[in-house]
Amino acid sequence: MGVLPPSLDPIVTGAEIIDKPPVTYEDVGGLEGQMRELREAVEDPLLKPDLYRKVGIEPPKGVLLVGPPGTGKTLLAKAVANRTQATFIRFVGSELVQKYIGEGARLVRELFQLAREKAPSIVFIDELDSVGAKRLEVATSGDREVQRTLMQLLAELDGFNPLGEVKIIGATNRPDILDEALLRPGRFDRIIEISMPGVESRMTIFKIHTRKMNVAADVEYAGLASKSDGATGADIHAICTEAGMFAIREDREVVSMADFERAVDKVLGDNPIRSADSSGAMYA
Repeated sequence: MGVLPPSLDPIVTGAEIIDKPPVTYEDVGGLEGQMRELREAVEDPLLKPDLYRKVGIEPPKGVLLVGPPGTGKTLLAKAVANRTQATFIRFVGSELVQKYIGEGARLVRELFQLAREKAPSIVFIDELDSVGAKRLEVATSGDREVQRTLMQLLAELDGFNPLGEVKIIGATNRPDILDEALLRPGRFDRIIEISMPGVESRMTIFKIHTRKMNVAADVEYAGLASKSDGATGADIHAICTEAGMFAIREDREVVSMADFERAVDKVLGDNPIRSADSSGAMYA
């Protein structure tokens, strides 16, 4: 006689759950404007709900972060969770629709139930486009499964009180393919764009990632920022790690400018792996 499979609770299906992420606003570089918008949309309603009630307006229910992989979307969401002492619950949209037929909608229900139980909480839905793509007329069974999951997600969004203790943040690098239903008022109605960092932002990110490193006096951040055109925050994190590895390889305790320059070439050079995945853990 076969054994029935155990309940697929959200932890088993790959949700990342952190009671209070260690990431702070000081760890986020070059996104001051976006950080202010996210704080207004997520932090203020959690910390000052009475102020919203007295003024007589409702905050955005869902916030959508739009930008390329590796630019800091996850990092921003974690920093807000830290500031609000909230539980951070992250799950990846593509994982919801690749499991089993009929399971996607149930997993969405379970995840939001978990968010209510662990409130105050921030639900972070990465790769929202893999669940929320525009509905097609001719649908395969896979497409129908995605649509069922999307409908459940919309139902969960509609059931939330914007002044409640669960906030919802979505992230995508493909806003153009999102179903319009997701972007209506009362759903993901605040969109924050996070673009590739400019030279000033890259300099700030280099300084953040070298705070705990033993760097030589000749390390010149403006030079590194200009040499790393096209780098994301995740790339800069990788560059700093590689520079440190070069020093360790030669039994040196101090990381030099030459180490950083070699690391820039290694991370941003013609590396086939980078083109496949430059998101990195810190800045996905």
